[in-house]
Amino acid sequence: MDEPGTRTHDELEEIFGEVEAPFAFVDLDAMWANADSMLERSGEKPVRVATKSLRCRPLIEKTLAYDQRFQGLMTFTLPETLWLAERGMENLLLAYPTTNLEALGELALRSVALQGASPTLMVDCVEHLDIIESVLGSQASPVRLCIELDAALWAFGGRVKAGTLRSPVHSPEAAVALAEEIGRREKLELVGLMAYEGQIAGLGDRIPGRPFRSRAIRSMKKKSRAEIASRRAETVAKIREIAPIEFVNGGGTGSLESTSAEDAVTEVAAGSGFFAPGQFDHYAAFTLRPAAGYALPVVRRPGPGVVTALGGGYLASGPMDPGRMPVPWLPAGLSFEKDEGAGEVQTPLVGDAADSLKIGDNVYLRHAKAGELCERFASLILIEGDEIVDEVPTYRGEGQTFL
Repeated sequence: MDEPGTRTHDELEEIFGEVEAPFAFVDLDAMWANADSMLERSGEKPVRVATKSLRCRPLIEKTLAYDQRFQGLMTFTLPETLWLAERGMENLLLAYPTTNLEALGELALRSVALQGASPTLMVDCVEHLDIIESVLGSQASPVRLCIELDAALWAFGGRVKAGTLRSPVHSPEAAVALAEEIGRREKLELVGLMAYEGQIAGLGDRIPGRPFRSRAIRSMKKKSRAEIASRRAETVAKIREIAPIEFVNGGGTGSLESTSAEDAVTEVAAGSGFFAPGQFDHYAAFTLRPAAGYALPVVRRPGPGVVTALGGGYLASGPMDPGRMPVPWLPAGLSFEKDEGAGEVQTPLVGDAADSLKIGDNVYLRHAKAGELCERFASLILIEGDEIVDEVPTYRGEGQTFL
């Protein structure tokens, strides 16, 4: 990438000259530039920080302190949520339903002490309500709940779906029915509504070498933005007749402009945009600066135009296509060898730039997604300007592996 502020291989080699690879790092200059960009794209709406994309408690704390509009956290498991609450974090929204009875029991025990700081749990069916109620004792405070509205675009009479397979609550009527059921249960309290438009937020629409697919995705996004804005507004209006909900959450890094523009939405969510992984390189509406990466040592030179790095097979979750592969970053001009890709114990990299590398040099890659990188490393080295300023533990480094 040639965006202003992008690092060079020589810069990183100078900064990390005394650090043994492999290691992971975050460029704070780039991260805060991305944060400013996301705040600008979000209008005046608060931005809830998605912890699954960071998975590093010190960086989460730094992000919340960076700007007052970064308000609250969107978590991914209940044990993680409780762990963060223990460490003083508040305004926690669990983005996915939980069936963890042990964690639910712990939440019930803590609910009286937590009071207004109690986390909000996600639900999308009556079964979720039954599971939560099954562990609540008579002394437990009411559990705060958020209904997830399916934000996917259904086309051709429901035969084709664009979006993620998440909540079964698609229509305003279905949301109202669940809200009414929550209202009949003494120990449950509806406080929010969420809808994640993954087909807009998480799908690049400026794909190199694929102009027709890029145009098709942009067309789908345009239709989907109009559809979800209308359906979400109707749903929110009907829900507010039943319960005085506190928040309506929507969007993600890739849809901040459109989601924040909806009057019905009170806050947006974002996480990946801080690190700017490879998945976000190909959006027409915005450009982010690479902020997180990892270094692998060159340990072999099999021949001209190729070097072999140690390890590096850090593939992202999702459908197994090239978009889930890491991105060779620096030096520029390297690519994976097509028959080996990114390997468990070795990763061959080919290209003219390989001939400039010596045994013991580092190559720098970026993960395709954001938070999964931190599952591989116990710490992140933080850099600013031309120096290392800190090293902080990831969740893994604090002994936590929630998923």
